[in-house]
Amino acid sequence: MSTKGLLYRSAIVAATLIATSGLLAADKSSPTDAQLIASAMRAAPPGVAKGATIIAMNADGTMRTLREGSNGYTCMPDNPTTPGPDPMCMDKNALEWAQAWMAHKPPPMGKIGVMYMLQGGTDASNTDPYAKKPLPSNHWVKTGPHFMIVGADASFYDMYPKSPDPDTSMPYVMWAGTPYQHLMAPVK
Repeated sequence: MSTKGLLYRSAIVAATLIATSGLLAADKSSPTDAQLIASAMRAAPPGVAKGATIIAMNADGTMRTLREGSNGYTCMPDNPTTPGPDPMCMDKNALEWAQAWMAHKPPPMGKIGVMYMLQGGTDASNTDPYAKKPLPSNHWVKTGPHFMIVGADASFYDMYPKSPDPDTSMPYVMWAGTPYQHLMAPVK
C-alpha cells in the first residue's frame, strides 16, 4: 500500500474515533476549511501541528484531506456534535492502535504511539472502550487538555493509577485491564 493510501486509511480510523458519538449534523452551518485547519492545529503542540496532515469529516461521514503533512502526524478538528472541544492529533503508531481498537482486534505489539488532545476530550467511559453513553456502571470521565501514550507494555501502565473513577488532574490509566489501556496525562 502506498504511503498516501496508508495515510488515508489511517485518517479514516482517526475520524471514526471522533465519530463514535455521532456524525456531523448536515443542518449545522459548516465551518470553512481555514477554521477546520485552525481547530485541528490546536490539538497538538505548534511544532507537531505545523507539519501534520489535517483531515476533516464531511456531514456524510466521508473524509477529506484539508492539508497534506510531512511529519507523520494526522490531526482532526473538533467534532461539533460532541459535548466539548476534542480536536485530536496522532502519530502513525497511535493511528495503528486506534485502527485495532475500532476493529476490536489486538493492538500491534511493540509500537508505542502518542496522541494529543490539548483542547481536552469529550466525556468517555474510563472502563469500557466501546461505551456509547454514560451508565452507572461505566465510570464516565471528563478530561481536560492531555496527551496519551498507547501501545506500551503492560508493566508501563502498572506505574500509574487504574481507578475506575480517577483523579483526572493526574496521569491515570484509561480502559485498564483491556488490550486498549493507555496513559492519560494532563498537561494543565
